Amino acid sequence: MALIAAGAATAEAERPNIVFIMSDDHAYQAISAYDGSLNQTPNLDRLAAEGVRFDRCYVTDSICSPSRACILTGKYGHRNGVTNNYTKFDGGQVTFPKLLQRAGYQTAMIGKWHLGSDPTGFDHWDILPGQGKYYRPDFRTADGQRAVDGYVTDVTTDLAVRWLTEQRATDKPFLLMMHHKAPHRPWDPAPDKLAAYRGREFPQPATFDDDYQGRASAARLAEMRIEQMRPSPDLKIWDDDDRHRRWLYKHMSDAARAKWEQEIDPRWEQWAGGNDPRVGDPPLQKRRWMWELYLQDYLACVDSVDESVGRVLATLEEQGLADNTIVVYTSDQGFYLGEHGWFDKRLMYEQSLRTPLLIRWPAASSVEAGRVEKQIVSNVDFAATFLDVAGADVPDAVQGRSFLPMLSGQTPPDWREDLYYHYREGPERDHAVARHEGVTNGRLKLIHYYETSEWELFDLEADPHEVRSVYDTPAYAERQTRMHHRLGELRKELGVPDPTPNGPVALGQ
Repeated sequence: MALIAAGAATAEAERPNIVFIMSDDHAYQAISAYDGSLNQTPNLDRLAAEGVRFDRCYVTDSICSPSRACILTGKYGHRNGVTNNYTKFDGGQVTFPKLLQRAGYQTAMIGKWHLGSDPTGFDHWDILPGQGKYYRPDFRTADGQRAVDGYVTDVTTDLAVRWLTEQRATDKPFLLMMHHKAPHRPWDPAPDKLAAYRGREFPQPATFDDDYQGRASAARLAEMRIEQMRPSPDLKIWDDDDRHRRWLYKHMSDAARAKWEQEIDPRWEQWAGGNDPRVGDPPLQKRRWMWELYLQDYLACVDSVDESVGRVLATLEEQGLADNTIVVYTSDQGFYLGEHGWFDKRLMYEQSLRTPLLIRWPAASSVEAGRVEKQIVSNVDFAATFLDVAGADVPDAVQGRSFLPMLSGQTPPDWREDLYYHYREGPERDHAVARHEGVTNGRLKLIHYYETSEWELFDLEADPHEVRSVYDTPAYAERQTRMHHRLGELRKELGVPDPTPNGPVALGQ
């Protein structure tokens, strides 16, 4: 059994439980264990303080469905078949929940699924159809669909807590996947959070006014600038006849609606009436006002997720399960919170590529509380790691590797030094982001926009904000060649089909 040297017991009843909590679009910048300049997340910080914080957890494709399919299978999108948000996941594939079932685990999936097909490999599932709704959300099981009164983060947590306390088998180890909708667009906060960040001064990102010069055209052409947000529903700027307002309020309780009318409806007067100086000229002043509204709502959604984590931790303690339960928190990818003037994700810049990862396992005495791991891990590694935790075999077809030894500070001698990335959805879909692939080792990052034959190379030590590509710069010629070579090696190792219409990717001079 491949467990940490501290020695979790091998008896089935003592194998560790796994609680895998994943949110949607939660930027690491919005977890105070990583940053702290925007908000405070005490329950997530507790996971970091009592476990391990991973600082270089990179995704293989920064978009929702491909990330989820990658996690389930331990394979890149070209192997699991999900390369965009519009492809139904083939549930007949081997996934880590199925393998955990075979290893004697009880498995449950509650919350956001977003893979088109019904979940397989779970003894219990209760999921949000599609993207899900923030208020009076629908949930679907094998027996049908029903609407549940309340706020989606609270309802998801209620269902997970009920499964832990009333529905799970007590004679088996378990996997519980609790996956939140929040803080996904349109960032609708809970009623008690609506004013949490009102009037808060946020530090403006260094690249907020990025002019997109000195790089490939993809950054300039991407349609995810703050000023491209929709007044409704993104910023909740609406009049009495706004369709989204009517739809949203219809799903609320009277008390919740009254709170929204008090806190949110006045935004229309500021926008349309021009009685707030931030809405007037110059345009950049208005843009900052829009960004502030975005952050207020986004961070308020994060507050509810943080409280949810606290509730789950308290439930594990009350049930006597805390010590031998691994609690994992992550997001399906990173997110821009104004960096480069953007919201959303997709492009292979750090805020999109990098996702939070916090892991706590009290029973493993070799896990040094509060340790920070700097090695590159990825969401493609989650399946192998969870199987390793359970002492189950990892299929050869899995492309990720277990990073379980890293919880105790033991990096395998042949651990990866870089990671391959590939965004395939394309500019004809949401946000007009060009298809691209790349490789990063945490210091250098090479990106190829193969449909426009453009390249970028960033030195993250000299240029941490990624505003100046040094591609074809003489001083970087040798390093550029090495990165080209490594990109070609990784494509071959991973079996990546040729993405270019005119032959193989050029490997440099």
